[in-house]
Amino acid sequence: MARSDNLTGALLMMASMAAFTLNDTCMKALAGEIPLFQLLFLRGVLTTIFIGIAAWRMGVLRARISRRDWGLIGLRMIAEIGAAYFFLTALFNMPLANVTAILQALPLTITLTAALLFRESIGWRRMSAILIGFVGVMLIVRPGAEDFTIYSFYTLAAVACVTLRDLSTRRLSRETPSMFVTFITSISIMAFFGLAGIGDDWAPMDTRALVLTFGAAIMIIGGYLFSIMVMRVGEISFIAPFRYTGLIWALGLGWLVFGDWPATITLIGASIVVGSGLFMLYREAKIGRKTHHSHVPRPR
Repeated sequence: MARSDNLTGALLMMASMAAFTLNDTCMKALAGEIPLFQLLFLRGVLTTIFIGIAAWRMGVLRARISRRDWGLIGLRMIAEIGAAYFFLTALFNMPLANVTAILQALPLTITLTAALLFRESIGWRRMSAILIGFVGVMLIVRPGAEDFTIYSFYTLAAVACVTLRDLSTRRLSRETPSMFVTFITSISIMAFFGLAGIGDDWAPMDTRALVLTFGAAIMIIGGYLFSIMVMRVGEISFIAPFRYTGLIWALGLGWLVFGDWPATITLIGASIVVGSGLFMLYREAKIGRKTHHSHVPRPR
């Protein structure tokens, strides 16, 4: 694997995390004012229009998609819908940084699931890092604690959905355009939550709400596209730990916009999870250097 592919994947991952966290901030700012299904539908309309125009101009709407890839796209759509519902429900009821801290388990779940499903060998050191990382997740969630909330489990459900989404994306053939997958994803979000919201009363939206919804749509476009591109460049075990940069954005925006700061135990748990991801990154880089000098197939 060329080193430039891994670097490109890392940069795309960081851009994806920034875009998604800014989208989360815009959406959370509307919590309690606008119903969730209404927000997801309106954001879906905007993103579908923008992405549809871009996809048309790029000529990807005429792309020939294999039956295998259509199956993976369908699986990805289901995972994306589940991730949107579980994550935003949790976000509307928990501090931004707390929700994002739990999401830092994604590099661990993706690496572990890839090893189980795709038989990628990860070695005992990285397996130990994954187990330690899950201890950190438990410190964040803290079932039974006085300040425990059921919405922590909603975030864990979102983690499972995103893991499925990313691994499905990883299996897509390179001939399937990323923008086409992004467009189909956006349509599925819009259609599902539009139908789910039928019969509910819609809340009126002032200028502030419209601007925030528009901003969320712009950010989610970037997040969708980067998240698709990143899973198709470089090695998954190398790129996944760069998700931790989302926590930096969440801490800063949560404090600046909402005045929230996580409890010490939450920060300790998040640090353990991030540290586990960074250790896996270190191990991958070390193995890569050995491979570069020895010119032999690399163990993982």
